[in-house]
Amino acid sequence: MGTAQADGARTGEPTTEASTPPVLLREPAEGTPPVVTDPSALAEACARLAAGTGAVAVDTERASGYRYWPRAYLVQLRREGSGTVLVDPIPFEGDLAPLREVLNDTEWVLHAASQDLPCLAELDLHPRSLFDTELAGRLAGYERVALGTLVERLLGYTLEKGHSAADWSKRPLPVDWLNYAALDVELLNELREKLEAELAAQGKLEWAQQEFEAVRTAPPPAPRAEPWRRTSGVHKIRSPRGLAAVRELWQARDELARKRDRAPSRILPDSAIINAVTADPKTAEELQALPVFSGRVQRKYTASWLRHLQAAKALPASELPTPAQASDGPPPVNRWADKDPDAAARLSAARAALAAIAEDRKLPVENLLLPDLVRRTCWRPPADLSEDAVAEVLRAGSARPWQIELTTAELSKALHSTAS
Repeated sequence: MGTAQADGARTGEPTTEASTPPVLLREPAEGTPPVVTDPSALAEACARLAAGTGAVAVDTERASGYRYWPRAYLVQLRREGSGTVLVDPIPFEGDLAPLREVLNDTEWVLHAASQDLPCLAELDLHPRSLFDTELAGRLAGYERVALGTLVERLLGYTLEKGHSAADWSKRPLPVDWLNYAALDVELLNELREKLEAELAAQGKLEWAQQEFEAVRTAPPPAPRAEPWRRTSGVHKIRSPRGLAAVRELWQARDELARKRDRAPSRILPDSAIINAVTADPKTAEELQALPVFSGRVQRKYTASWLRHLQAAKALPASELPTPAQASDGPPPVNRWADKDPDAAARLSAARAALAAIAEDRKLPVENLLLPDLVRRTCWRPPADLSEDAVAEVLRAGSARPWQIELTTAELSKALHSTAS
């Protein structure tokens, strides 16, 4: 794999024995690759990737916390025989046709794939199949599955970190940021090999493949019905009219954030929304006396924020939000004992049975079966508690075949044990 500037020489096979400290990597083995920003460079990079072999390690960098839209501001790729490629998709305005021709017919290796796939799909980049090293680590029974942790434990290297929360929309990108980005795919294929071997040894490789395919084919999440209810601190607001004021400010902030492509928190923090609703200012001067609203930038929006606060006061009672969001799911678990003691008993029995299976198979119980599916099944179980009927419920809830095979019998027993 060549050499790199590190705390130790990067030669030979590293060891993960406790007596041998991990080697710190500060830059890629072949040095920092140039960023692809024009069609000729893209064509050359795609030719190199096409000439490589095996799966392609893929990662992206976004500007979460800085920008409204979760687009990719850098795409990192690495393939055996091709080296590392860094692509800036912004100059191409989403037209990465040469890259699609190479990537869309290959297997991708990603870490926490569900975080990267949406912004890659916006570039019309879609894997034929994928291997998710984070998910593989979970299924293999590792308690800590961050990329750096797995690389250190399984490959004996420590990755230079520190720029995950950076503003990747910045141009030009600093060299140390590019090193960080390139290192995220530097060892991804090797990590995949280690984890694949571990899963095979544990008899879990087929499980993992089903999970990877579920991630690859998952539809986009449905929009939240009332996203403003996730405003931090909204639990402090008790009255429907106060909640309406939160909703008005949240929606006004969201519209402005969309137009400016700024993270909503950088337009107006959640804490400022809650403070304004709690203080109930009547005039611009009263609003500007509050924290955040007194700032130079905020003062030019004073009239708008105040107008939305006043709009909430003018709403008829029929348009005020309810204190609690409507839900098609079961109530919070801590209320089950009072609302439905039998359901609480079913959930307790089911959780105990699933925990035993997960411990025996050395994997997280939440990966054995989605907690929300377990809750829904226990709150409103099928009339027929046979294994076939329970299996059908799990299948309808998008459980994978391996999960259904492992859990159906014990879940059916748990539901039977509390049947009246």
